[in-house]
Amino acid sequence: MQYRTLGRTGVQVSTLALGAMNFGALARTTQQDADAIVDAALEAGINVIDTADMYSAGESEEMVGKAIAGRRDDIVLATKASMPMGSDRNHQGASRRWLVTELDNSLRRLGVDHVDLYQIHRWDPTTGDEETLSALTDLQRAGKIRYFGSSTFPAHRVVQGQWAAREHGLSRYVTEQPSYSVLQRGIESHVLPVTEEYGLGVLVWSPLASGWLSGAVRAGQAATGHRAAMMPERFDLAVPANRARLDAVEQLAAVADEAGLTMIQLALGFVTAHPAVTAALIGPRTLDHLRAQLAAADTVLTADVLDAIDAIVPPGTDLAPDEKHDTPPSLLDPRLRRR
Repeated sequence: MQYRTLGRTGVQVSTLALGAMNFGALARTTQQDADAIVDAALEAGINVIDTADMYSAGESEEMVGKAIAGRRDDIVLATKASMPMGSDRNHQGASRRWLVTELDNSLRRLGVDHVDLYQIHRWDPTTGDEETLSALTDLQRAGKIRYFGSSTFPAHRVVQGQWAAREHGLSRYVTEQPSYSVLQRGIESHVLPVTEEYGLGVLVWSPLASGWLSGAVRAGQAATGHRAAMMPERFDLAVPANRARLDAVEQLAAVADEAGLTMIQLALGFVTAHPAVTAALIGPRTLDHLRAQLAAADTVLTADVLDAIDAIVPPGTDLAPDEKHDTPPSLLDPRLRRR
């Protein structure tokens, strides 16, 4: 396992981090499954576990808490908030009212007295930066969080958050968690240059592109994985973006074969090769999935392999632009761009 410094915090983290989105009802992962996955991950040298309040409506946090009981101090523990938790209109967002309440809920579910990294799961356009940053700064000073970060923020919001912290004398976001893979490289043109400029740690999610880069999606065979069952439209080859992805996957598979790598090794080795990336979040549903992903822990892609990938999916290119998660809300909701 390789380790890197998380931004400018001085905290050393593994280049593969364990994401717990699949723990619980979402992927039907039991506590026994979660315990085995966490045990194997820690034994392999992973020291970061990332979850969120909304994963299986809090069940993921509960399962992580039970799995790490007795070894909390060995783990860089991260969670997230701001996505809806129930039907109440104020049980979401990045207001002081909600973040203070929901952090206590997360700590209770996790069975800990603090988290190392508390992240705003999505930018909340209804809440001002000073409101959010002042609440996070107070929670940090109270010892309930060590650091805080953003997740899937557009580049301009990353910049705005840094400016607001300086302008108001508040603590700043020290990490960003964007989506990044060989098939979705758009953040190379906007988000990653900004995170490098401000010295942010970067924990990327979906490095296997929802299973497209796992080796299970190939020409001539139907996609049968968990994600394909949950989101069939993302694997429907009648969609032009999906046909483009499949064409890229076939070319990437040839590159991996020639280099003596699995598709997973190629995919994870690619994202961790970028100098702005601190770690790749892997989200195994089973112990076998974890083992296949751990095989990439020490993968270092050669320059010729990286050049071959660039020739297939050029830098800064998103092959499925409709699946971007950092698109400004006004581009998605007509009401926000019309008087």
